[in-house]
Amino acid sequence: MSNAPQQTAATAENTLADIVSHAKEYGFVFPSSEIYDGLAAVYDYGPNGVELKNNLKQLWWKAMTQLNQNVVGIDAAIFMHPLTWKASGHIDGFSDPMIDNLDSKKRYRADVLIEEAVVQLEKRKVELENARENGAIPVKGMPWDNQGEIHDIEGKIKYAIDSLTIGTPFDLQNAMRELEIGEPGTGSTRWTDVRQFNLMFSTQVGAVAGDSSQIYLRPETAQGIFVNFLNVQKSARQKVPFGIAQIGKAFRNEIVARQFIFRMREFEQMEMQFFVRPGTEGEWYKTWKETRRRWHEALGLPAAKLRFHDHDKLAHYAKAAVDIEYEFPFGFKEMEGIHSRGDFDLTQHQTLSRKKQNYFDNDVNPETGKPYGNYVPYVVETSVGADRLFLATLCQAFQEETIVEGEGEEQKTKTRKLLRLHPAVAPVKAAIFPLVKKDGLPEKAHEIYNSLRHDFRLVVEEKDSIGTRYTRQDLIGTPFCIAVDHQTLEDETVTVRHRDSREQTRMPIAELRAYIGEAVSFSRIFEKL
Repeated sequence: MSNAPQQTAATAENTLADIVSHAKEYGFVFPSSEIYDGLAAVYDYGPNGVELKNNLKQLWWKAMTQLNQNVVGIDAAIFMHPLTWKASGHIDGFSDPMIDNLDSKKRYRADVLIEEAVVQLEKRKVELENARENGAIPVKGMPWDNQGEIHDIEGKIKYAIDSLTIGTPFDLQNAMRELEIGEPGTGSTRWTDVRQFNLMFSTQVGAVAGDSSQIYLRPETAQGIFVNFLNVQKSARQKVPFGIAQIGKAFRNEIVARQFIFRMREFEQMEMQFFVRPGTEGEWYKTWKETRRRWHEALGLPAAKLRFHDHDKLAHYAKAAVDIEYEFPFGFKEMEGIHSRGDFDLTQHQTLSRKKQNYFDNDVNPETGKPYGNYVPYVVETSVGADRLFLATLCQAFQEETIVEGEGEEQKTKTRKLLRLHPAVAPVKAAIFPLVKKDGLPEKAHEIYNSLRHDFRLVVEEKDSIGTRYTRQDLIGTPFCIAVDHQTLEDETVTVRHRDSREQTRMPIAELRAYIGEAVSFSRIFEKL
């Protein structure tokens, strides 16, 4: 018998508050050390959250290192020699412009306030231009000319963008005044001076305090790859072009950490640095840009909610940079960055460490007829935030639909919430329900569990009505529910209920492994790439 919905409404837009509440209630994400009122911008992953996050990380890892013969992995230490961060520029230049409001005592990033003000100015400019195109507005019998206000707005936008490009505290301070930026919510314009705030966490290493030296918690994972470039190249017997992938924690003392797990002080990155022959970086940049977007779409993030955002302001060493943005409930925001970094990183480490980072390329250059010889490789980077990918996946999967059950006078309409996760990344692959807690059905359910537990993460649930159990599994994204009834004891068959359609299929227990395995395999995602 089919229980498929006769009518399904469009998925409702859910607020971030809905996502946060659901994540906590159903064991995905908790505020860290909540019994002590938590710690700002630090979160813990619960039983279902850690499974989902691990599945996403494994999916990324296999897509990088298993689908590409020329990409290998590494797991570098969080602590690194302090000169690493001198070479990378983090000690001298890794800071954000901080400003405090004197009335509320709250702290903000000046550049973010200015960027938000520019967005509002651009909206106002569009409104004025539309009014102008739609006809003059009479004022005291004369046509209304808004060109002056448009020019004024254009001037402010240019001034703000120039200030952001220069980026010094002095220029940002003047932009705050020029744009008359007030505090969000209060409008207060009483600000402190803008000052730079280094984002790296520091600590001391050494058994004796007097002999301690300052080291840092890494603010990014990329440098662990760069300092191991030659170690990996030689031990893995790789030829350029090749990549080194890594998943690991990074730490940034963010001034303003907000929007749930989107911006945290402790977060996880999934990065791949791809080392290429100088002159080929442009093509590889385009290749990885398109490859990474296809990966997100294959995972289930719709093309309409993804977009590229090319960087207008590049780092001094960068040749090109683009973000893959996802439309979160709070707007389009960066989820992954692809960067053409040139030879900056390896050259910097070569200079400061005095250790050559050259690669000898014995492939023949068709233009000269000789080997390419020694050079410092260029780098194309792909870097996705594991936590941001987790949040995007959760936001996309969290859906609400209207379903109609029954027919005629017995017809009922109700709302169903569910996590429409891809089966390959769902925390639980199948839940097994004995229809009643007697007659040998619980024992049979556990027998099925034991036969499949080596292959899939499963749960056995006996409490509450079977309808309530279905609802509970929908809310955590379980793709299949397996009902064990009295017929099961007679013919070794069970009823499999599908999360998305709510359709039910009767099948032999012996077929479950292959049936579930087909649906939850990473291959279902990889075949879309």
